[in-house]
Amino acid sequence: MQVIGLCRFSYPAVGGFQVEHETIEDRRRYLYDPARLDERFRLFETTTLPCFKEQTDQDYQFLIVIGECLPKPALDRLHDLTAGIKQVQIIAREPARHRRVMKQILNDARTDAAKPCLQFRHDDDDAVSVDFVERLRLAAEDGKGLMERSKTVAIDYNQGFLARFGAGGIQAAQVFRPLLGVGFAMHVRGGCEQTIMNFAHHRIGNFIPVISYPDAPMWVRTLNQFNDSPHARNSTTQLSALTPEQQGEFIARFAIDHDAVRRVHSVE
Repeated sequence: MQVIGLCRFSYPAVGGFQVEHETIEDRRRYLYDPARLDERFRLFETTTLPCFKEQTDQDYQFLIVIGECLPKPALDRLHDLTAGIKQVQIIAREPARHRRVMKQILNDARTDAAKPCLQFRHDDDDAVSVDFVERLRLAAEDGKGLMERSKTVAIDYNQGFLARFGAGGIQAAQVFRPLLGVGFAMHVRGGCEQTIMNFAHHRIGNFIPVISYPDAPMWVRTLNQFNDSPHARNSTTQLSALTPEQQGEFIARFAIDHDAVRRVHSVE
């Protein structure tokens, strides 16, 4: 079954952000501010890319959506970081309505619209477990009957970590957060043009069935200066420095290296 991931990397959409701007020019200035882009790249390099490089099932696509106006130094840096990752496709688009663009990109990526597929969304500052794609396929088997009867079925891994990354390393707390949007996917039946971007992740259970897995930590959501969500940006969750055992768990489950995090976030 085709597995398609979608990641928006500073794409200046119309809508689609909780941080609002009056004009596209205002949004571009915010998204392309050098301090913000530098933070996004540091997090992207130490969270998102390692876990997708190390997926136990390598048969998936990872679509990174950018604006055609992304500054060239940032575009070059993005190409350098993703070079050699065969699953990555960088897609540039002019500013447009967020959900419409993302839905079109997902449907265009389907190799056979008559066949079912699995879709997931992913933020550029988060990580999923290295067996995420493998477990999505297992979930499709678990829910086979339900998925055959339903146009769309959500798959939610609702246990993970909130974390802050910095020059001092990683601080984190293990949490339970249903329908957070990371470690989250959707099965789409053949012939259906709906996508994971048709729904607000936190309300998707109001409209379609959801299969939830609370058995293991499946994601890392970073808390940082430029989180789009005010809840994440202003989180008061108590975080603690990783123990040596947790550092090993972060490597094993998410391919996140504590020493690499310190090194990348220490560079001036």
